[in-house]
Amino acid sequence: MEKRIYLSSPHMCGEEMQYIKEAFDTNWVAPLGKNVEMFEKEMCEYIGRPYAVALSSGSAAIHLGLKYLGVEQGDIVFCSSFTFSGSCNSILYLNAEPVFIDSDYESYNMSPEALEKAYELYPNPKAIIIVNLYGQPAKFDELLAIAKKHNTPVLEDSAESLGATYKGRQTGNFGDISIFSFNGNKIITTSGGGMLMCNDKETRDKVLFWATQSREKFPWYQHEEVGYNYRLSNICAGIGRGQMRALDERVAQKRHIHDLYANAFADNPFVDTLPTFDGAGSSYWLTGITLTKDCKASFMDIIKALEVENIESRPAWKPMHTQPIFKDCGFVSQLDKGSVCEDLFNRSMCLPSDTKMSDDEVLFVAKVVNDTIYKFQK
Repeated sequence: MEKRIYLSSPHMCGEEMQYIKEAFDTNWVAPLGKNVEMFEKEMCEYIGRPYAVALSSGSAAIHLGLKYLGVEQGDIVFCSSFTFSGSCNSILYLNAEPVFIDSDYESYNMSPEALEKAYELYPNPKAIIIVNLYGQPAKFDELLAIAKKHNTPVLEDSAESLGATYKGRQTGNFGDISIFSFNGNKIITTSGGGMLMCNDKETRDKVLFWATQSREKFPWYQHEEVGYNYRLSNICAGIGRGQMRALDERVAQKRHIHDLYANAFADNPFVDTLPTFDGAGSSYWLTGITLTKDCKASFMDIIKALEVENIESRPAWKPMHTQPIFKDCGFVSQLDKGSVCEDLFNRSMCLPSDTKMSDDEVLFVAKVVNDTIYKFQK
C-alpha cells in the first residue's frame, strides 16, 4: 500500500488546541496549572476513583506507587511476566527483586494458579504488580482474593487498558494504587505522560510531594527526602483534556477493529484472537492473534508479509523472565514444564489497531494474514 498503516499512532480529535492555547495565553506552561488539575479531575470522574496525580510517564507512576507501598532494597515484588519492561523496571529503581508470574490461557494475564504457587516459594512479597495486557483486564476476583489472603498490596498496571472494564467497573479501580500511560501509542495520549490513581488524600499528597522534588514547606527550598521531577506539564495535560473528549469514541473504534478482525479470521482454523472470559470488557488497545500449534507460518512470516505491504505490526511482548536484564530473577510458571507466556510469545503477534484505520484497511490487513498463513500450509 502507498499509505503506511500504523500499529497504533496518535489520533487527535481537534479539541486539544483550545487547552494548549489557554496554557500559552495564560503563561502556564510549567508542570502546574488549570489543565493539570482538570485532567486529574476528569480522569477521576471517568474511572471512578477519588484521587489522581498526573505524572510524566506511566513508569514514573509505577515507581512512585511502589515507593508508596513501601518497596525497598531487597524486597520481593511479584509482577506479570507477559508485559512491557516499563511494568517492572521501577522495581529495579528501588533495588528490589522482581519475581515474575506466568499467564493463563483464558486472559493472557497473571495466572491465579501461578500466583498461589509463588507464595509457596516466596512467602513475603512486598507488593504485586498486575498488568492488564493489550486492554484486557486480569482476573481480579481471583487475584485480589489471593493478595488479600496474604496481606499483599496490589499495584494495578492499567497502562494499556484505559476504557476497559471488569464486571462493569473501569480498570484502574482494582489495585490499592493504579496507574495509566498516555504515551503516543495509547488510546489517548498526552504525547508522553502517565497518571497514578488512589483512594485517599494521604496517598495522593505524598506522591505529589515526591513528584515535585520533595520540597518541604519552608520559605526557602528545603529537602529532607529524595524527590523526583515527575510532574506532567500543563501543556501536555491540555492535550490530555482534549483527548478525553474522544475517549469513548476511541474505545468503541478499538472494539470495532477487533470485531472486524475476529470476523475475518472466523473461518481460519489457524488463528485465534485474544480470548474473552466472564466479566472481561476489553478495550482491545491492540488486537492480538495467536497462531495454532499446527500452523506452519510463524508470526515473523506474517510480519514480513505485512511489511511488504507497508503495514506495521509486531511480535507480542517477550516475557520479562526471558529478558537478559532479568535472567537472574525468579519466575513461577502455571505449567509443570515450560510456561504459558513463553508459548504465547512464540505464537502471537499484534496487528494494526490504529483508530484512524478504515474498515477496508482492517480487512486488507486480515487478507494479508490469511493469505500468508494458507501459503505456508500448502
